[in-house]
Amino acid sequence: MNTTDMMNVALKLANLDKMPNDCGIVVPGEGIKNVLMGVDMDTAELLLAKELGFDCVVSHHPRNTCPDMLDVLNEHIIKLEKLGVPRNKTQKALAAQKDTLSFNRHVSNSRRSESAAKLLNMPYISLHTPADLIGEAIVQKFLDEKFGNKPETTLEEVTAALEEIPEYKNSSRKPVIRVGNKDSYAGKIYVLMSGLTGPGADVLKAYFDGGVGTLIKMHIPEKDAKELKEQNIGNVIVAGHMSSDSIGMNVIADKWRESGVKVTMMSGVIDSK
Repeated sequence: MNTTDMMNVALKLANLDKMPNDCGIVVPGEGIKNVLMGVDMDTAELLLAKELGFDCVVSHHPRNTCPDMLDVLNEHIIKLEKLGVPRNKTQKALAAQKDTLSFNRHVSNSRRSESAAKLLNMPYISLHTPADLIGEAIVQKFLDEKFGNKPETTLEEVTAALEEIPEYKNSSRKPVIRVGNKDSYAGKIYVLMSGLTGPGADVLKAYFDGGVGTLIKMHIPEKDAKELKEQNIGNVIVAGHMSSDSIGMNVIADKWRESGVKVTMMSGVIDSK
């Protein structure tokens, strides 16, 4: 395989027809047979890969320099429109978060790992949204089958069920209730793990306005959880960051393995076995 083949496999698994702006073939490569893959892969991991004889490094978190990466947040506009929330309302609610992230990105060292990969002549790709979408769909299907016709479901039951998924079962950081309590009714359960990063409390509130009772997220800032608690209209369960990222990464890696590529996991990826 080459790096384009690898990217296309991930896109197909995520039902995407083009590469999102939070993904990238940072350094292209041909004849890939031995991959080192992790949630966060930077200069140290690139050096390790070179030392150990790997011929490609794959990072989950973005390692490209696309100036339009923040546009991935617009995925929330589409998701919420399907829930009946007007797109103009979501667009305005996203504006503050986009501004905050823009300030942070503008001062970041965006080419650090890219320059190291080029100096090492190490093929290097990042797969963010595809893995997130795959994991999101798997967890949503699991919870729909488990609780779709059970209106009396509580948050305690949902968190316990999540631990049946291997990546959560094998993680040292278990699913936790961040907004609500163990006896709270879950209502409509909505898994929200894609869209670049947390969209902010105003956008999360819009999901509740759209009829969602409980959001299942990878992570949530303390300030957003506090604000949602004060609003007192919905629940949030944090399933876990590394474990949630691992679900999609494991699916992609298994598909590459079917093509004869050896994939070794590190840096936060939790075993699915």
